[in-house]
Amino acid sequence: MATEPAELINRAQAWLAEDPDPETRGELAKLIEAEDTDELAARFAGTLQFGTAGLRGELGAGPMRMNRSVVIRAAAGLAAYLKAQGEGSGLVVIGYDARHKSADFARDTAAVMVGAGLRAALLPRPLPTPVLAFAIRHLGAVAGVEVTASHNPPRDNGYKVYLGDGSQIVPPADAGIAAEIAAVGPLDGVPRPEAGWETLDEAVLTAYLERTDAVLTPGSPRDTRVVYTPMHGVGRDTLVAAFARAGFPAPVVVAKQAEPDPDFPTVAFPNPEEPGAMDLAFAAARAAGADIDIVIANDPDADRCAVAVPAPGTPEGWRMLRGDEVGALLAAHLVRKRASGTFATTIVSSQLLSRIAAASALPYEETLTGFKWLARVDGLRYAFEEALGYCVDPEGVRDKDGITAALLITELAAELKQDGRTLTDLLDDLAREFGLHATDQLSVRVEDLSLIADAMRRLREQPPTVLAGLAVSRADDLTQGTETLPPTDGLRYYLAGSPEAGIESARVVVRPSGTEPKLKCYLEVVVPVASPEALPEARTTATAALAAIKRDVSAAAGIDA
Repeated sequence: MATEPAELINRAQAWLAEDPDPETRGELAKLIEAEDTDELAARFAGTLQFGTAGLRGELGAGPMRMNRSVVIRAAAGLAAYLKAQGEGSGLVVIGYDARHKSADFARDTAAVMVGAGLRAALLPRPLPTPVLAFAIRHLGAVAGVEVTASHNPPRDNGYKVYLGDGSQIVPPADAGIAAEIAAVGPLDGVPRPEAGWETLDEAVLTAYLERTDAVLTPGSPRDTRVVYTPMHGVGRDTLVAAFARAGFPAPVVVAKQAEPDPDFPTVAFPNPEEPGAMDLAFAAARAAGADIDIVIANDPDADRCAVAVPAPGTPEGWRMLRGDEVGALLAAHLVRKRASGTFATTIVSSQLLSRIAAASALPYEETLTGFKWLARVDGLRYAFEEALGYCVDPEGVRDKDGITAALLITELAAELKQDGRTLTDLLDDLAREFGLHATDQLSVRVEDLSLIADAMRRLREQPPTVLAGLAVSRADDLTQGTETLPPTDGLRYYLAGSPEAGIESARVVVRPSGTEPKLKCYLEVVVPVASPEALPEARTTATAALAAIKRDVSAAAGIDA
């Protein structure tokens, strides 16, 4: 039922009266004065909810936007939750990136924690998210907060919450914190002292950098030449320092994307996966000539790592590896290092990891999407998800870490280089040994979130029985949960193979994004490779099958690819 205009105005005026930020107060006052009920309705339609990565949303005034009022309430709710858990005198560590308002949100959080009787410590400056995840365990904190919107557009910001084990929150903690947030009264009743928290010095970053050394093998080759972009984020100084400590050549940093800039002026979306985001990095690699071995990118908070390899004969001269490919390469590298423990990935990532683990008799697990689930796998040694996230040192950082992943892939490239080989050669080896696991994604960004709900409902009411000529052999509605997975809004289809088409099997997973207004469909085709000479044909077969599956899933969901 639509809210009456007069009620909307009253709610907006009540919010305005307690908003501590002059910028959002001015913004909201103009909307009230203009009686812009459409915009007010969008901002007051509810409250931001914890998703895959905590709170995240567009900056602006109102409970459906990210602003100081929302952050103060979130911090007060977190403080109340921690006190209810018997952690009322514990330490909360707070990190932040270089986005608009991040430093303000971090300081507000510190003030609320101190006002509630907890101890609070701010990281010394904008730093990568994995430094915050490390600091929680390193300092024995009871919780951590990272103010970041990761790779979202410039207009967004977010608020990740970690508990004392260094992992992001999962149920029931998220619901418990949300209930405490809902119970927060007027903001003038939330104590926010002007001082009392600690600002950490460089020792915490030094400790993190010392830990990054542990992912490398002493004495391993270190002569990889890298072009690197931090994508206007906070990764540069930390990654360059980690490379220097490790003894790698200093990376060639993409100059136009080197400095933190919350407006991300050179990219449409500051996400290495988005079309065009890597153009400047590829141009820098071409300018550097044949001396460059790989290209590496972090997303703006440096918890993700993208890798590109030379691709002679293509216009760019470089090819971005898929997250699934990098995940398999790192797994193979760790197996070669005789790593022990559980290898894990998510239900939307490639199934190749399961075969790599099985071949080495290593435990393997699949979780729901997100490192908040992966980090909790018992005995975890390595985890990755297709969205460029890798955890290669779970004892140090129980979250994805784009810095240590970059170190490890660079070491692998150096070892292969010493043998006259490349990352591409190793991918070919894996395809021959385990079958070509080709993946793709259909990702549809929407303005109207009801379109996502409509697509999911259509797939449930009229489930596909054949995709790309392959029979759907099994369909899982993940809202029911499974023996190993809690319920989630998703659909999973296993497709039977076709010997005539040269396809062993295929799989499709459809889910709404937890961090962006997108419907995501994750596609995988497995094609057996009988001999080295058969690999080009296998790739052609897989590419055609993925394109056909994408077309048929789009039609079945009623969405435009």
